[in-house]
Amino acid sequence: MAAELRVSRGDSRQFPEAEPVAEQPLTTALWCARQGWPVHPLAPGRKTPVANCEACRRPDHDRARCRCLRSGRWCHGFHAATLDLDRIGQWWGGRPGLGVGVATGPAGLVVIDVDAHSRELPRRDRLLPGVGIAAGIDLTGLANGFHTLGLLAALRGATSPADDASTLRVRTPSGGLHVWYRNDAGHRWQCSAGSGGGRALAWQVDVRAHGGYIVAPGTVTEAGTYRPVGAVRTPAPLPAWLARELQRTGHLPTSSAPGPRPVPPRARQAVLAAGGRSDAPGERLLTGLLAEVAACASVPEGAAFSEKLNRAAYTAGGLVAAGHVTEDQAVRALREAAGLARPDQERRNLAIIRGGLGAGRLRPLALGGRA
Repeated sequence: MAAELRVSRGDSRQFPEAEPVAEQPLTTALWCARQGWPVHPLAPGRKTPVANCEACRRPDHDRARCRCLRSGRWCHGFHAATLDLDRIGQWWGGRPGLGVGVATGPAGLVVIDVDAHSRELPRRDRLLPGVGIAAGIDLTGLANGFHTLGLLAALRGATSPADDASTLRVRTPSGGLHVWYRNDAGHRWQCSAGSGGGRALAWQVDVRAHGGYIVAPGTVTEAGTYRPVGAVRTPAPLPAWLARELQRTGHLPTSSAPGPRPVPPRARQAVLAAGGRSDAPGERLLTGLLAEVAACASVPEGAAFSEKLNRAAYTAGGLVAAGHVTEDQAVRALREAAGLARPDQERRNLAIIRGGLGAGRLRPLALGGRA
């Protein structure tokens, strides 16, 4: 029962820092989901996903056809991440030992993972990939990822992400730091490939994006707690200089050109929070229209933005009148999508939304068509 109450009463604006230990993982998972960040369980006391079931561990297992994923089980780590509040309540409600992972790609996040391991300094050409460091430069005292990231930022005339107080930063139990940013541009940034000769932003500095996950703030492991730093609890947009460095270091595939942006995760979550599931026809209908609105972000002019927003609002009005979603949740979803596409005209966006909703409410929308 406690899990059900928390599903319905959670507040997306309040970070769960003061919850009892037994309730913290569920509260953290719900908080993340309400930010639009799909979550998946981590093994008790560890920072790795829970183990697959026996069938999913077989060498010939095909993840794309996995019945576990289709049935809402947590096999395959971040591939099972969800925004479904009911499923989250089932996963964490009776298992307080599970940790919380966030699938960074679907969440629209880019997280800079800074390590502070005690290791031997590598060759100069591996400190900052692609950036030459002259032999005459004194590297005395340079010892970890905080130093290499600070050096890279100084070379670009920017503030080190480790010192960026405008965004969510999380201290790791090992003394490292996770710096969270929003991927507002819609690029398909990729995770670093690790330290074995793969791409990295700098020595002891990796990236978590598509193809990976990050440990949610507040998660407790055997090594300690992932604790937020400072007062900010939401990610800021990825800085332009950092985006250029990510592209330079191979974190954006050459074939990955900016395309239509996806539906903002928080817009999609607003629809889910109204009571529908991700496979409900009404949610699918509205999500498709929100996608058209959000996709206008990649076309500054001539995208028929107003027409698409009005159509989405009209449809949402019909869904509200038929009881499929609430008006507050519909307005929130529409504003999220419109704000991503045309952030500089919020007042006009709201006027279009209100007008479309008002007209749509006059004709309740049954799932088979207008009533």
